[in-house]
Amino acid sequence: MLIAGFPAGAWGTNCYVVAPSAGEECVIIDPGHRAARGVEETLRKHRLKPVAVVLTHGHIDHVASVVPVCGAHDVPAWIHPADRYMMSDPAKALGRSIGMPLMGELTVGEPDDVHELTDGARLELAGLELTVAHAPGHTKGSVTFGLPGAAEVPPVLFSGDLLFAGSIGRTDLPGGDMDEMLASLARVCLPLDDSTVVLSGHGPQTTIGRERATNPYLREVAAGPGSFTAPRRGM
Repeated sequence: MLIAGFPAGAWGTNCYVVAPSAGEECVIIDPGHRAARGVEETLRKHRLKPVAVVLTHGHIDHVASVVPVCGAHDVPAWIHPADRYMMSDPAKALGRSIGMPLMGELTVGEPDDVHELTDGARLELAGLELTVAHAPGHTKGSVTFGLPGAAEVPPVLFSGDLLFAGSIGRTDLPGGDMDEMLASLARVCLPLDDSTVVLSGHGPQTTIGRERATNPYLREVAAGPGSFTAPRRGM
């Protein structure tokens, strides 16, 4: 398995390029602000051919380079229908004051080919099987993508802005909801094996086991209502 990730743009959003191995087809996850150059460098370095872009949610820091990346390689983008409007109207999704100085640099709109994600779907792309889990809380259309483990390779969760190392995504933007976030953490993350590698939308990688033991939000949902109080806002 080849997973190449890099932080991109003003928000340091992690973009991932995933393939069975070098020299094969690949999937691009969350090409955000100023990610296009990093994507092209990664493709050249590993001799990869994209077949799709998949998006954990619609915030501009995760989708700002979708149009140029999809256009350059004539590939579709996949997004949950509840977040699809954000590609064309990023200001509505973030609040008018957040990120506005950067809006003039961005290519706002949808790529030519957009497919919608559903909870529980299995996407067979580039020789990979990505399992989609709807995980609202950060946005109404947030999803995660899971890759199964094999032999000595642990399973992987691309968590978007659901789960970070030591924290979670913020819930104070339009469409955010802390109760939904906690419910998504319980439904999507708690059942996973401790060995699962978590590759999030921001910050370093972690594992489910590490977060189960140390993340105050996962500890809260694992312990049950009323037994622990985490800070009520994520990163």
